[in-house]
Amino acid sequence: MTALASAGLLLSACGTESGTGSEDGSGGRAVDAGQSITGVRWNVESLTLGGKKHAAPDGVYLKIGKDGRAGGSYGCNHAGADVSVKGDTVDFGTPLMTKRACTGDDRMAFEKNLTRALGEEKFTAKVEGDRMTLTTAKGDHVDFTSGPAEPDTPLTGTKWTVRAVGEGRTAATLPKALSGKVHLTFADGKVRGNLGCNDVTAKADAKDGGITFGAPATTRKLCQGDAMKTERALLKLFDGKARYEVKQDALTLTAADGTVVSASADRQDEKK
Repeated sequence: MTALASAGLLLSACGTESGTGSEDGSGGRAVDAGQSITGVRWNVESLTLGGKKHAAPDGVYLKIGKDGRAGGSYGCNHAGADVSVKGDTVDFGTPLMTKRACTGDDRMAFEKNLTRALGEEKFTAKVEGDRMTLTTAKGDHVDFTSGPAEPDTPLTGTKWTVRAVGEGRTAATLPKALSGKVHLTFADGKVRGNLGCNDVTAKADAKDGGITFGAPATTRKLCQGDAMKTERALLKLFDGKARYEVKQDALTLTAADGTVVSASADRQDEKK
């Protein structure tokens, strides 16, 4: 689900992990939570609900961290959620997701089914080689294959589209009217972009997980409602220091006052 971790949006959690693993009659094995499923990029192959199998679109994956967080792509949007791993039992919390609309390949339909499935039931995990299956008590299951982790997108030179702004776990997805319009690009010791209403330019010195922002220079357009509210929230990043974290194609910025900004890399293939 960056990892949100990436994919942008991993949430803090209180999950626990335990278990030693054991063989069973199916040829798979019960999960040793510390070694078998955490820290692996699991590519979703299919989802079976009520006996009906749904093939996953390209790029759907899940990564479960040892810190009680999970993140990845559900088909169209990136998501992050709490996750509890106890022995071979895996239980996901309600995800925080981006709000991108996608067309073609039935991506939205698959995402809706996967979101519902992961959030409604506990799963028993079974690993065999490079394959994992998560199965509910009523027989619904998600099938995965392991794959290499994607490299983190570089902070500089990337157009980062802002998806949510807020305070920690209360971060709110941007209003639909602003979707895809608010963005930041770091390059040559500066940041440039749009804050929801006005364009902005400022110095931005990034190193060791932190960014020192200069005072912002903005255009002078007057806006109302959500556009101005979003701009005021984003301006809290500037003329001070903020922490940043990039996981795959997700960026998280945390200002000194606790304001959290979640953004995703603007990739051309997502627009096709």
